[in-house]
Amino acid sequence: MTAATAGPKYLSVREHLRRRVAAMPEGALLPPEPTLCAEYGVSRITLRRAVDGLVADGHLVREQGRGTYVTRPAIRHEYRESFVHRIAGWSSVMAEQGAQVGTTVLTQRVVPAPSPVAAELALDVAEDVVELERLRSVDGAPNHVAHSFLPAALYPRAAEEDFSEGSLYDFLRREYGADLAHARIVVDVGTAAPDEADLLRIAAGSPLLVVRTTVRDSAGHPLVHSFSRLRPDVSQVEFEVSVTGR
Repeated sequence: MTAATAGPKYLSVREHLRRRVAAMPEGALLPPEPTLCAEYGVSRITLRRAVDGLVADGHLVREQGRGTYVTRPAIRHEYRESFVHRIAGWSSVMAEQGAQVGTTVLTQRVVPAPSPVAAELALDVAEDVVELERLRSVDGAPNHVAHSFLPAALYPRAAEEDFSEGSLYDFLRREYGADLAHARIVVDVGTAAPDEADLLRIAAGSPLLVVRTTVRDSAGHPLVHSFSRLRPDVSQVEFEVSVTGR
């Protein structure tokens, strides 16, 4: 069989190989380079360029002494919240992308504000906040644990609302007309404690991405402080920046 001639030849070979590999069992060896070169009527350089693309995409693996064999690319579930032009929560954005999102509420209570949370929300230490802890999943796989804190005096109904579905931000807009205007985001790295490692199905001590967000109103008053602890193997954090000149 020969490759199609439209476009660069290595792209045609790569696309045919992609379909071929998809029908092969995981771990199956690709035929040797001379065999494939003859089959597709291409040079070794062209073939290697095509195979390189499938290796980069996670469809093939090269192993010294064994050859090139079929693997399956890991599914990456992107963690996304949109803070450009609108403040939209993770569940809303992911659902818009067609993902099946799931939420398990782990903690929902009124507690005295821990010192770091009080500082972010401009509250007195030990002033009451609503604490909300949720395990979030994508297509049935655990993705991250989200911790959110809101001033209890401003949002008392947040302690009773069912957050197993829907967005916290949508709730605040709907029930309180909250003016969610600005967000400050800080990303750093942490490690998984034993309890959250069990929730996320990873080993204790595994690295986690930690995304901290404080949402403010148009006047600059803090309304919500959250931090999410993400599995980096199935997540990536995306930032989109809008320059307005203001």
